[in-house]
Parts: sequence; C-alpha cells; structure tokens
Amino acid sequence: MAIDNPKLASLITQGKESPFYPELQERVQAVCHSLGFQDQKAIVSTLERLWLLLALDLATETGKLPRTFIQGILGGQGTGKTTLSTIICLLLKELGFSTASLSIDDLYLTYAERQSLKQEESLKNKNPMLDRRGPPGTHDFKRGIEILKQCWQEDNLAEIALPRFDKSKFAGEGDRIEPEIVPKPDILLFEGWFVGAQPIDPSCFEHPPEPIITEGDQQFAQECNQRLQNNYLPLWQKLDSLIVLYPEDYHLSKQWRYEAEVKMIAQKGSGMSKAECDRFVEYFWKALHPELFITPLTKTADWVVEINSDHGLGNIYRNR
Repeated sequence: MAIDNPKLASLITQGKESPFYPELQERVQAVCHSLGFQDQKAIVSTLERLWLLLALDLATETGKLPRTFIQGILGGQGTGKTTLSTIICLLLKELGFSTASLSIDDLYLTYAERQSLKQEESLKNKNPMLDRRGPPGTHDFKRGIEILKQCWQEDNLAEIALPRFDKSKFAGEGDRIEPEIVPKPDILLFEGWFVGAQPIDPSCFEHPPEPIITEGDQQFAQECNQRLQNNYLPLWQKLDSLIVLYPEDYHLSKQWRYEAEVKMIAQKGSGMSKAECDRFVEYFWKALHPELFITPLTKTADWVVEINSDHGLGNIYRNR
C-alpha cells in the first residue's frame, strides 16, 4: 500500500517540506483546539517530533502485512494516550488507512460479573482488594483475545464487534454497553494503563516499593502478577508494536489525576478530593507498581516517549 501512496511517500521523504504537510498541520491544530489545547508551538512541536513520525511508521509497517497491524499504547493517568490515539487516527485517515481504537477499559467484565467477583473475593480473602475495576482480573480477557485474533485474520472484508464500556452506569461502577460494529481496520490502536506489562519474579515482592506495605498489599500484588501471567500474555503476544508513555516521575500520576478531577468538579459539581485521588492512584500502584512493571518496559518497548511534569515531551527513543 505504501508504494502506491503518493502522500505517504512525500511525507516520508520530505517531512514538513512536503506539500501535504500544511494541510495535515491545520487539521491537527483544529482537533487539538477542540480538545482544549491552545499552545500552538507545543502542538506543532509534538506533531513534528512524535505524532507524524509515529503515523508514518505505522503506515509503512501496515503496508507490509496482509492483516490488521495492532499497535499497543501503554500510558498512565495524564500521559496523553487518549490524545495520542485521536491524533494518530486522524493522520492515518489522511494517509488513506482505516483505524479503530480499543481500550483495555472496554474489556471490563459486566457489572453483574464484577459483583460476583467481589463476592468470591470476600469469601476467599479476609481483606479483599479486588473491589474496583482496573487491575488484572477485572477484564474479559478471552473477549480481547478473540478480537485480536479476528484482526490477525486476512479477511479484509470482515466486520468486528468492538466492546464498549460506559463508566457512568450504576453510580460510577460502570457496565458494558452495545458493541461498536466496525469494518476490520488496517490499524488497531489498543491502549491502556498496563497494556504490554510483563509478569515479574515473585521474589520482587519480598521488599516491594510503597504503597505495597501490608501483608494484604503484598498478597494483592502477587495475585495481580499471577493473573497477568495466566491471562493477559496471550493478548500482548498479538501486539505488533508497543509504545510506552513514560512520566519523568511516576508520582506525577497523583497530581495529574487530581487536576483531571478538579476539571470534572468544575463541569459536573462533584468529584474526588485530593486524598481520595491519592488513594485511587495508589490502588493501581499496589496492583502493578510502576517501578516493577512499567520501568522495565523502557528497555524493550518499540517506542518510549518521556512525558515531562508539564505534560510536554521529553526524550523519544526507539528500541528497534
């Protein structure tokens, strides 16, 4: 596909000097403005340093395959994975490629299934920790594997039912809604806070980092690690590439989570306090701690994008 694509060829060889670049930049700026980003210099810099390079790379790699290219995107709170997905989809569409997005959140078990899971955990553990959605164990991983297998098939006329999840249902507990039926895309962006994370040696939990403190914390962390080993690796094995959005300090997740909550309170009149936000973020750290599960990926992921405290780009490097 790349060989017969003049726009792609021009952008690869000429970059921002391509006659097609100004129109792309204008479209990206319009979308960024609609998302609330107004810093023109930052938008253009990110387009040139990351978004365009990644889109061109994806387009080139996709052209080599007779099936859907599956791009994994790992990023925590505030790292910009949703914005990245939105802009990459826009650029790829302009290059003539069809795209679709799937979040690990879309694979959550139904409300009824998670209620049953809570009851099972209460009977099994004195201090059950799997009491909210998010960690390994709260997803329909079999459905995820089925979707990625469909993407790997060479039937380009097939349709795929992408699951969707509404977090507002059941007073914020959330529930699955009707799937979105889409033609099998050229490229699937599969994003989430631990997409691609690998299980670690259980000995790492003998002296774990905070907030894994109590015996119950350690048990929860070990169980999440085991679920990652048992259930999620078949998902990651279907990824053709992995991008890690890596904060310069993972503690920034608390600040970014609270900043998002403040905006929500301003819009809807309610939200979590600073202390509640901190506990929320720490719950995910107890499940899969960034030092133990995310940092190692910076040595193996195809792309690593460092995110500064102001949400700007730091270093960008590739391991392939």
